[in-house]
Parts: sequence; C-alpha cells; structure tokens
Amino acid sequence: MNSGTHGGTNSSTNGGTNSSSAQGGPGAETAAWSRTVVAGWMVVLGAVSAVAFVVVAVLAADLRSVFLILLAASAALLATGAVRVTVTPHGVTVRSVLLPFLQRRIRLSRIRHASARPTRPGELGGWGYRWLPGQTAVSLRAGDALWLELTSGKHFVVTVDDAANAAARVNSSLAVAKG
Repeated sequence: MNSGTHGGTNSSTNGGTNSSSAQGGPGAETAAWSRTVVAGWMVVLGAVSAVAFVVVAVLAADLRSVFLILLAASAALLATGAVRVTVTPHGVTVRSVLLPFLQRRIRLSRIRHASARPTRPGELGGWGYRWLPGQTAVSLRAGDALWLELTSGKHFVVTVDDAANAAARVNSSLAVAKG
C-alpha cells in the first residue's frame, strides 16, 4: 500500500498472465486492472459519526429519529470513502470496499473513449459520489483520474492512481470490440 500526498491510500493488483498485459501492452485487453483508493478521512469520519449518532439516538429518545436520519450520512461516507476500480474487457466497475454490493458498472458498449488526467475534487463537485449535469464522478482525492466519455455524451470520472494504464486498457478493449 502506498500513501500519497493526495490524502488517499492506494493498493494495486494486475490480472493477466504476462508482463505486457500487466503494462497495458499487447494482450492488455485480456487482463484485468484493479486499484483501490481510500479517502481515510471519509472512512474515519463516517465510522466516528455513526457511533456517535447511534449513542445519541439511544440516550436521547426524543431525538432518535433525527440522529437515525443523520446515520444515513455516515453510511454514505463509509460507502464512498473506499472504492475498488476494476477494468476488464467488459467495462469498468467502481465498487465500495466496505459495502461491496454498492457498485457502478459501465459496460464497454456504453464507453466511447477513455482518458486520464490530473483532476481536483472542485472540478467534480467535491468529494464522494458526485452528480453534475453531464457528469458523474467518484472523487476521493486530487490527482490522477480516469475519465470515461460515454456513448450518451456524458462523462464518468473516478480519481485513481495509474489512470493512464486503466484508460489504455479500456481503449484497447474498445479497439478489439470494434474489430
């Protein structure tokens, strides 16, 4: 695991059977690429606030419903504070590490092009899972980001290390799919 200056922690694994696949070279379309991004502050804040809200809800019966509603905000921080980004020949999946049933899958047939560029949370509407007109994002830190241009004309963005390799794999899979 590598802690960066971006406030997140990243872990990586490469699938595939040969080194050129792991590097995005020939055969990359057959290998899986995967990285984990953690915004530690979001996970800690989500966990601490969840415990606090439950304790207050138990102790203050007259305010229980308010604090149980606030618990949803804690759950959102926990769900989006750590994600695993996976690229396969079938598309891109962004999955919550702590709640893996929460995921966003984008089939290859819905992707027009992939690119990578440095991105700041302010460009994406802030931290966490963000919606802006024409764009959806998972923004956990400033830095490298995978930008997917979808066939609908909209964009899906996820901040993740080694985004250039992810984009190369998506584009390679698109080229293979087009024949």
